Amino acid sequence: MASTFAQLLVTQLRDLGVERIYGVVGDSLNPVVDAVRTTEGIDWVHVRNEEAGAFAAGAEARLTGKLAVCAGSCGPGNTHLIQGLFDAHRDGAPVLAIASHIPSEKIGTGFFQETHPEILFRECSHFCEMVNSGPHGASMLHIAVQTAIAKQGVSVLVLPGDVADQEVDGPLTRDLATDLGRIQPAAGPVGRLAELIDEAETVTLFTGAGVRDAREEVLALAERIKAPIGHAFGGKEIMQYDNPFDVGMSGLLGYGACYDAMHEADLVILLGTDFPYTEFLPADGKKAPTIVQVDAEASRLGRRVPLDLALHGDVALTLQAVMALLTREKSARFLHRQLKAHHKALTGVVSAYTKNVEKMTPIHPEFVAATLDELAADDAVFTVDTGMCNVWGARYITPNGKRRLFGSWHHGSMANALPQAIGASSAFPERQVISMSGDGGLGMLMGELLTVKLHELNTKILVFNNSSLGMVKLEMLVEGLPDHGTDHEDVDYAAIGAAVGIGAVRITDPRTLRKQLAEALATPGPVLIDVVTDPDALSMPPKISAQQIRGFATASTKIVLGGGVGKMLDMAASNLRNMPR
Repeated sequence: MASTFAQLLVTQLRDLGVERIYGVVGDSLNPVVDAVRTTEGIDWVHVRNEEAGAFAAGAEARLTGKLAVCAGSCGPGNTHLIQGLFDAHRDGAPVLAIASHIPSEKIGTGFFQETHPEILFRECSHFCEMVNSGPHGASMLHIAVQTAIAKQGVSVLVLPGDVADQEVDGPLTRDLATDLGRIQPAAGPVGRLAELIDEAETVTLFTGAGVRDAREEVLALAERIKAPIGHAFGGKEIMQYDNPFDVGMSGLLGYGACYDAMHEADLVILLGTDFPYTEFLPADGKKAPTIVQVDAEASRLGRRVPLDLALHGDVALTLQAVMALLTREKSARFLHRQLKAHHKALTGVVSAYTKNVEKMTPIHPEFVAATLDELAADDAVFTVDTGMCNVWGARYITPNGKRRLFGSWHHGSMANALPQAIGASSAFPERQVISMSGDGGLGMLMGELLTVKLHELNTKILVFNNSSLGMVKLEMLVEGLPDHGTDHEDVDYAAIGAAVGIGAVRITDPRTLRKQLAEALATPGPVLIDVVTDPDALSMPPKISAQQIRGFATASTKIVLGGGVGKMLDMAASNLRNMPR
């Protein structure tokens, strides 16, 4: 039976398990939108900006591990998609973007709203091709979807409006490999890694998001070789909790003993991390440790620091194979020393940010984040805006194996938290989803409050309202520049939330913060929580060197942003108590 390509496209996506398409309706995209209208089991999620639709799709894909879909109409609709697609692509989220195009006969004529999507999306996708006809679309759809799933990133299907309306015969169904296999490491490199571990007196493990399916193997290896475990922000939600070997996080937002543990070890093993801040990693030199990197994506191996061993393979399978080859028992002295240093470092940071905070106005953002952590659900999803919200998420949100915490880890876009929360709430309507938004980020995509209201999403938007671009201000100050253009007049975001019809509360008194925040989190449906926070809450290190000014590159920068560490001190103390005497 003949049908339009758009109808078969939407049916195929539905049959693949896609439950929604995020986008903004518009001319060349209308055949696809109408196909969604007439197809049961798949919905159109109307957003106010295609950028938000792409962010939402990326968040859904990251949470579910399944293909998510967004769409944009020709010209501006396409270009709006780019920001969110860059974010999804760089964070490895399988997303299909349907980029509708001008009528095929007009392509190349400079027609109204004409762009060249195949060129436009090339840098933020693994696959981007145009459908030239309805029959051609079957192959293109299959390749686009299979590529997004296989390479864990973005595929773009460019679809002229007239082609979407063409009639085609039969279904487009083709079998797809959606249950991906795992990369078995080669025996030679595994054997060499076992030798390096046996030869080393001290070993540190540094983990990233790539250990999501290897947590137990990482802990088992640390126990076997008495190794401290550090992590990048991407590894926090996976490795920080219930981890007796935890020494904190490295990087600009880092804390604890992670930096020293890596620089003082004989051997550093980078596991499932593409940590880009090379100034925090051990470098070449007489005292540099041996460095090994294990990753299932071979292109990442050695692109940050020179390696002594590059090992391509699934992290879990690699560690299982290595464990079977180890022969030497390790002393726990190095591990215990790093655990003590971690506890000491956290104690020093905490003491500076927990005194009399319930009386200080404007409210300290650290106090807000710590209170949120205590009140949020055990399986809450937190999305964090780029900037100071990253700091509060890194320092205060306590993972437990059920919570999820993510932001724009690699692309570093502003305004990501709210649209990512839209994707999370759409995929998990019964789950508590909290957008930790900066006032700068919220202001950039504030129209998405209308999206939250339209779909009555169970999204809580917590705004750290300090009337400042706090991270930018800090960057300027540390570079020796006077901050300029970072501050603005106070805005009552609660009033804006109320005006668009969602629940809203403005919190200015630290003494009522807990009660008001608890009530807002317990309120069904969307709520905007506007907390007026101190714009000067940033802590500078006691000594700023020229090297720090150029890039925060010295060991003392592990507490450069201050901001406390929440419950991590309790965990560090517990780990010390559990050390054998």
